[in-house]
Amino acid sequence: MATDNQRGIQSIEVGGQLLKALVHHGRPMALKDLAREADMAPAKAHPYMVSFGRLGLIEQDRSNGHYQLGPLALQLGLISLQQANPVHVATPLVNELAQAIGQTVALAVWGARGATIVRVAEAPSPVHVNMRHGTVFSLTSTASGRVFGAYLAPDVVKKMLEEERRRGGADPEPGMPPAPAVMPWKDFEPGLAQVRERGLARSEGEVIPGINAMSAPVFDHTGAIVLALTVIGPAGVLDTAWNGPVADALRRCAQEATQRLGGRA
Repeated sequence: MATDNQRGIQSIEVGGQLLKALVHHGRPMALKDLAREADMAPAKAHPYMVSFGRLGLIEQDRSNGHYQLGPLALQLGLISLQQANPVHVATPLVNELAQAIGQTVALAVWGARGATIVRVAEAPSPVHVNMRHGTVFSLTSTASGRVFGAYLAPDVVKKMLEEERRRGGADPEPGMPPAPAVMPWKDFEPGLAQVRERGLARSEGEVIPGINAMSAPVFDHTGAIVLALTVIGPAGVLDTAWNGPVADALRRCAQEATQRLGGRA
């Protein structure tokens, strides 16, 4: 991975601004518009576009001369999406988030028993909550569970809800109190619409008194939810306001992870 103090090829970096402009706008562009976005003269931009065209990174519409991304760019994008591992992509982001907001942050995936922790980024002053890998979050009484419930297919969520109802709540982990009684679907569903509206879910003392959480979804290039990013901390310290600084930082982190996976919130 290149760093700022490593030697690079300046002309490639300069020409790359033209490719970034095409990606940013997401539509064919005239040379003068591309050049303006890259802060260079059209005469300087044109040789770069010729070379990119020979490589297949861009192609030109013969009818109007506008440029768009070419077949090699498409192949590179598809290969990148195939290789992208959501947990690998999000791990450094949640580590940074934990340090920035001073709270513990967990990464959860959807498993056979529900939302399951796969990574934990400890806060600078860790909260002593059992947050080991493999811990399963309740679908109905945790922020992580509700985030997955809001964005997974309804039939998947209903099936998990019924399983939790039969168990009397999610299976408690060692040292964790029993989960509260599971609500029926007709009572659970309206809250999922609110999660989708806000882009966040929160839990305030529902599982452990005095411990709050906020969770945000991460999507892949197909639009499917692949991760829940969850901030967990003591009620007296963790600000769970919907538009507070923690919520804003959590949203930004989830959006960046989504973008790196080729997705869109």
